[in-house]
Amino acid sequence: MKKLLSMTAFGRGESHVGPTTWTVEIRSVNHRFLDLKVRTPRDLMDIEERVKKEVSTVFSRGHIEVSVSSRGETSESHVRPNLDLAHEYCQALVAIQKKLGLPGQPDLAMVAAFQQVITNVDQEKDADAVWAAIQPALAKAMKQCQRMREKEGQALKKELLRLLKQIDRRVKDIAVALPTILAARQTALKDRLDKLLQGVDIDPSRLAQEGALLADKVDITEELTRTRSHINQFHNYLEMDEPVGRRLDFLLQEFNREINTVASKINNAKVAHLSVELKNDIEKMREQVQNLE
Repeated sequence: MKKLLSMTAFGRGESHVGPTTWTVEIRSVNHRFLDLKVRTPRDLMDIEERVKKEVSTVFSRGHIEVSVSSRGETSESHVRPNLDLAHEYCQALVAIQKKLGLPGQPDLAMVAAFQQVITNVDQEKDADAVWAAIQPALAKAMKQCQRMREKEGQALKKELLRLLKQIDRRVKDIAVALPTILAARQTALKDRLDKLLQGVDIDPSRLAQEGALLADKVDITEELTRTRSHINQFHNYLEMDEPVGRRLDFLLQEFNREINTVASKINNAKVAHLSVELKNDIEKMREQVQNLE
């Protein structure tokens, strides 16, 4: 079963091939999508796509930076003479000597002193060989990064479950208080009407109908039912074997919508206080969910 993963993590790996030590570092932070950047020495740009392909098999979301570096000898150098250029320099020196009537003859030291006559050529790197050397370091870095993501993910899951339990308790408190609140509102309405309509004969059935319409306007049963459904769905998402960060973020928006409706329908101090606390809990959860893959 895949564990809940945080997008904030770091991993480092090394591999040793001959005199060369390859180091790969991975840094990951939260991002809406997968934003992958690879940094390698200029002469290793050919392997960047291989690194990206490998990393994308593990990461599906987040801003990820992969840094590849090396210590020690990474290439062989060879000295090469440019014989054609040396011949041209030698002929030019002879022509100058004859034209100006100068003593002496051009020698090896004079010709070799000119630029590009003798050059230092790096042996071209074999991309497959370099990738074979780097891949173990990359695998170690990803494994370490994954462990950190899992550890951070479990901490986030624990906090989300705590807040979810708190939300569930507050919703139940509203549901328990609702009948009393509605009864008190109907009583207050009846008392007010009695004072306003003293001596006026009103059809009882008409009064009952108006009372039912008022009760329907302040009925939050559907909102509470949907909120309970969201709580159950949130629990299910936390146990899914796939990235769920975006789904949880959307679900929390629905949580907030229902709580706003409840607060607008019920003009009661206790419900208003519970609604404020619920919004605060939801905001805390959204901050945590932003870090989940």
